[in-house]
Parts: sequence; C-alpha cells; structure tokens
Amino acid sequence: MNQAELTAGIWRSERGRLVGAAAKLLRDLDEAEDCAQDALIQALETWPRDGTPHNPAAWLMTTTRHQALDRLRRRAMLAREHEALVADDQAAEAHLVPDFVDGLDAARSAAEIGDELLRLIFIACHPVLPRPAQVALTLRLIGGLETADIARAFLVPEATIAQRIVRAKKALNGQAFELPSTAERSERLAAVLTVVYLIFNEGHSAGSGETLMRPALCDEALRLARQLQHLLPEEAEVHGLAALLEIQASRLPARLDAQGQPVLLPDQDRRLWDRLLIRRGLTALSRAEQLPAPGSYTLQAAIAAHHARAARAQDTDWAAIVRDYDRLLALAPSPVLALNRALAVGQAQGPQAAWALLQALADEPQLQHYPWLAGAQADVLERLGRQAEAREAYLRAAALSDNAAQRRLLHERAARLKG
Repeated sequence: MNQAELTAGIWRSERGRLVGAAAKLLRDLDEAEDCAQDALIQALETWPRDGTPHNPAAWLMTTTRHQALDRLRRRAMLAREHEALVADDQAAEAHLVPDFVDGLDAARSAAEIGDELLRLIFIACHPVLPRPAQVALTLRLIGGLETADIARAFLVPEATIAQRIVRAKKALNGQAFELPSTAERSERLAAVLTVVYLIFNEGHSAGSGETLMRPALCDEALRLARQLQHLLPEEAEVHGLAALLEIQASRLPARLDAQGQPVLLPDQDRRLWDRLLIRRGLTALSRAEQLPAPGSYTLQAAIAAHHARAARAQDTDWAAIVRDYDRLLALAPSPVLALNRALAVGQAQGPQAAWALLQALADEPQLQHYPWLAGAQADVLERLGRQAEAREAYLRAAALSDNAAQRRLLHERAARLKG
C-alpha cells in the first residue's frame, strides 16, 4: 500500500470523528467539514515528506482542532471578544475544548457516551430536521458516503438527497451542538439506528466502486451498535440491530472466493463463518426478544438467525423465514422487503410461486432502477428453465448496478446461460 492509499484509508475511517470534533467547536457543519478537509490536505503535503506519524488518527484530530480553533480566534478578533480569545488560546495550547463551547450538562453527557462519532450522530439527528434529512446528513458526515450512495439506499433521485443535505446543514447551523438529554435520546433513537444500519449495509454491499465490500464501514457500524447496547441496554431495537449486524458480519469471510469474486449465500462455505460473531448475535437477539416492543431490526435479526443456525444451505428453514417476513412487512411495509420475501417464498414453495410475486412487484416505482429486482427475476427465471429470459434479466441487472464486482458476477451468470 502506497502513502496516498494509506492516507486515504485513515481519512475514510476518521472523517466522521474529525467533523464531529470541529462541529462541536464551531457549531457550523460546513466549516467543520472544511477544517477536516484542511487537515487532510496538510497530511497529504507533509506525510510523504516527513513520514507518517506514529498515531496518524491523533495527528489528524489535533490538526483539525487547531483549524477549528483558528477559525474561532478569527471570529473572536472580528467581534473584539477578547476574553473568548484568551480562553481560546489557552485551549489551543492544551489541546482542550474551550470552556465556552459546552456547558456542564453537555460535559456530563459527553462523559456518559464517551465517543465522538456516536455523539455526532445523536447531534445530527436533531428534531428540527425531518427524519429523511437526519439520516441523509448523518450518512454523509459519519459514513463518508457519497450523495449517490445515499440516494441508492433510499431509492430516490440523487438531486433529492443533495437538497436534503444542504437544507439540513442550514437548519443546524447555529444550533447548540450538544448531546440531547436522556429523554431526548429516545426520540432520536430510530434515526440513529437507521444511520448505523445503512452504514453497515454500504460496507456489506458497496453501492458503487470496484470492490464488493467496504469492511471498514462494517467494523465501524458494529462498534457503534455495541456502544449503543451499553448506552441504552433496555431498548429492544438496539439489541435487535446489534444482533442483525453481528450475524451479517459473521458471513463476511465467505463472501469472496480466492480470486476475490462474490459468492452468493447458498454457495458460501459455512465453515468460514465467524462463530464468535454468530454467538454474539444470537445472544443479542435473545435479549431483544425478552424486552418490550421489539421491532423491525429484531425481526430482521431473527431471519438472519435462521441462516446462521443452518449447518448447510439445504437445512435452512425457509417456511419460518417466510413467516418472519410476513410479520416484518406487517410492521414496516417496504418494496425491498417484499422482494426479499418473494425470494424466500421461492425457496419454500418453488420458483413458480416466487415468479407470481415478482410480477406483482415489477411495476413498483421504487424498484424500477433497483438492480436486485432484475437479479431476482433472473434467478427465478433460470430455475424455471427460461434461460433466454433469465440471461436478459441478468444483463439488465448488470446495467443497473454501479458496483463493478456485482456487474462482473451478473455478467458471468448471463454468460453461463448462453448455451
């Protein structure tokens, strides 16, 4: 790995924390992002010349905070706020956050959470923003996802997401960038869980780029989910989300073959699945099911658990999975979940039953440009022996996908059917 790749990797993993630290000082998200970018530019200029620091993440954090403090100093000078300027200089020398930024209540909350990234998620999920804007903004700030990646996750146009992010930043600028009270956290929890879930999904199946997965995002989402378990141990959906992510992460070692090509779930070598993560996931699922009001993440974890408990693909209890999808759709209707249920029905009842359900979903507006609807149609058509139609569906799915690894897999499946 060369210097540029190393720096880019560290930047991707630390970006959210850097923006969070600067936003806490500046209370302006655009300026906070600028400070983090300035720190990256300094790293790109100095690390190749002077060598990579012993702790590059700490170097970036210190540099970002200095950038933010410099901006605060300029503000203070312009406003002739001499007392604030003196306090700022002292804070810069000690590498501490100035006293005037946070009150005592916020400081106590910070100690309670103790994680800059998780703090920023709760702050960005502010009630002045509608839910879609909360999630879009936080994914951009925390996950470092591009606007196009977020648009794919929501199945909406890219321009819509761009507008949400711009409006959300404007709405938050000037707000007190402090942690919500314990009672307010519950109000923001659903948005926070959605963010962590979507960060993991982008790591599990990257929406764009050359590689199928972005493991660093999966690791970050897992870490955040585990911290949420400690922070909110009586919330069923916190444990449900953690269970889902643990079980999904357990399969990551089996998702690529020796050549780095994607391996679909039925074809994976289950001996490669991480049994420790599965045990952690099943324990979290049990905890979620014992608490009041388990929801959609708990049900999704229950579906994942059916796969985790099956020693072989043919041992999977597909009828139970269909029943869990029925419960999930009754709780949280979604065309993507309906698509997944159709595939489960195909395994439980045969491809003809699945085809009827897929036909009903073909006109669903949100799925018109969704590559995995065409991929599901191709798989079912292949099982029905309709190879020419299956080949066309695989090619249609490949044309809709922005991920190079997924496109290669779909083209290979299409090519296999040429005869």
